[in-house]
Amino acid sequence: MGVQSVVIVGAGPRGTSVMERLLAHHAAQQDSAARKELRIHLVDPFPPGAGHVWRTEQSRLYLMNTQSFFPTLIPDQGVGAPPLAGCSFNEWRAAQRATPWALLSDGDIDELAGLRPNNFPSRALYGRYLSWCFEQLTQTLPDGVSLTIHRTEAKRVAKDHVNGGFVVGLQHGEKLHADQVVLALGHVDSKLSPAQRELREEARSHGLSYFPPAVPNDVDWELLPAGETVLVRGMGLNFFDVLGQLTEGRGGVFEPTGLPAGEALRYVPSGREPVIVGASRRGTPYRAKAEMDSYYPASVTLRFLGEDAVAAIRDMGATAGFDHDIWPLLHRDTLWAYYTTLARTRPDAVSAELLPELDALLPEGLDGGAPAWATRLKELLARHVREDQILDLEGLARPLARHPLRAGEEHRFASYADMDAAVLEYLAADAAGSALGEDDPVKMAIGALNAGRAIIKSLVADGGITQGSWLGELRGWFESFVEGLASGPPAVRMEQLAALVRAEVVHFAGPDPLFRITHGVFTAGSPWVAGAPWEARYLVEALAPANNVTFSDSPLMQNLLADGLARPRHMLASDGEPVVTSGWDVSAPPYRTLDGVGEPVEGLYVVGLQLSSVQWGTAIAAEASAKYRSGYRTVRDTDAIAAHILR
Repeated sequence: MGVQSVVIVGAGPRGTSVMERLLAHHAAQQDSAARKELRIHLVDPFPPGAGHVWRTEQSRLYLMNTQSFFPTLIPDQGVGAPPLAGCSFNEWRAAQRATPWALLSDGDIDELAGLRPNNFPSRALYGRYLSWCFEQLTQTLPDGVSLTIHRTEAKRVAKDHVNGGFVVGLQHGEKLHADQVVLALGHVDSKLSPAQRELREEARSHGLSYFPPAVPNDVDWELLPAGETVLVRGMGLNFFDVLGQLTEGRGGVFEPTGLPAGEALRYVPSGREPVIVGASRRGTPYRAKAEMDSYYPASVTLRFLGEDAVAAIRDMGATAGFDHDIWPLLHRDTLWAYYTTLARTRPDAVSAELLPELDALLPEGLDGGAPAWATRLKELLARHVREDQILDLEGLARPLARHPLRAGEEHRFASYADMDAAVLEYLAADAAGSALGEDDPVKMAIGALNAGRAIIKSLVADGGITQGSWLGELRGWFESFVEGLASGPPAVRMEQLAALVRAEVVHFAGPDPLFRITHGVFTAGSPWVAGAPWEARYLVEALAPANNVTFSDSPLMQNLLADGLARPRHMLASDGEPVVTSGWDVSAPPYRTLDGVGEPVEGLYVVGLQLSSVQWGTAIAAEASAKYRSGYRTVRDTDAIAAHILR
């Protein structure tokens, strides 16, 4: 029996998934005589299973962005070997309530007692699930498999020109021989952009405090003093993490009011909060998720952008354009989801002829004549839908743009108090819509966009879109558009934020904010708002570190580039200019890095975030009982790697 050594760099969910697939495929090998002894090495300074992001000791105020029923580490479809142990998070949640794992903390047990399938778990509890899965796997190692955990950082992967394979250099000088190496790095530190570096250096010269992009649990939030104004740039998911630590995390309490959704909570301050000023290009946070019992609305069916349509587009041979071939289909699905929900829930807002006429019109115009079709759609809606109920997708993404300019005024808002009032109105309406679940037309339109995004992920991963369209259309406008609508926080976050605004703990800087250092302080103001900008001595970048292999601060990734074992992918924009993208240049699946001359580096595999140049939306976990292929793409990737290693 020969010996095969595999080093997995990164022991978070994806690295653990690679290990799980290796164990499953090794156990499933029929020819035991030909089976090699398998030695698996996991390299990560953080605990295996949970890894960096899902550490079990972090604050329970950090929530997942998916409900309990969604995530899984253990595959349930789409793989070549059955799993040996483990289950989905939701199955684990139910089992732990009956028979708690000995390593559950008191906090875990308390959270599990009230956690339902459609609730959003804490990241700490999901980390505990990942740790449990890892333990189950280590207890079911097949014969001939050994596992060694190295609680340190890998600094370099180099070819072993003497013995073949690779040498993996660890932080304190130890070296591991590997026949194959899998890079499952997840979130790594990133260099600041030139503008961020300049702002940081200028801040230092004035004695100001600048908090760069970071994983929220890595930040010491106590460095932000009570009562001081704190500017927070970015109002995506990290924004709500910052808010939680500076409010509830400091002893503030949200109390139920007994009022309808949108006004359901009041905030009782502890007195330790800073004054928080949120800022983003839109001027508003991401929209909250609808309260549903499934990730995709049960009432929404993709009639146009289904798997069949995607197969036809893919068969075009990577000549499809997003704006020309894909968006028209998804646009129609979004319209149908909105207006069928509107007709069902608010029949007074539409005529009886709306749905039959819309049903007849939607299939038209797909083979050309888009302007004429758009005109006919506008006329149809004007006849059959009350004006204030006509869907305005652009307006959903930029809600404050609806605020009218007053005659003779150059600003839409007369003061920052007016801005706060406008955002509060938006928050209350969005929370109320989320509470309606599948009875809210806007949320169902967003649900169609989210389902379409799942379909598009598969199309992109299958190479079914042109590079120019990927850069200029999919990532040029659609990505930020759909994320602001469909990647938002749990609905409770909007209720909490509305309560914080009413308590005057949180304010807003307005759309398209301008950040400067003026007269020795940070300032943030909006061209939409009259009045002096906000001033502060503290600025927080509410963003995760950039996922970009070229600007990574990881010594391992820098050395891979320097040694020619990896390179970033270049794409051609529509004007023919090459663009350096954020991810590695890789082979077809199973993904291996391409070296400096474009050849696959045999035995050096990649999974996860650094595949952002060949996949779209690499951060989300694998989905249990996934409805769409993209939902189990991650485990398909790890399965393909494991099968290739053990072939």
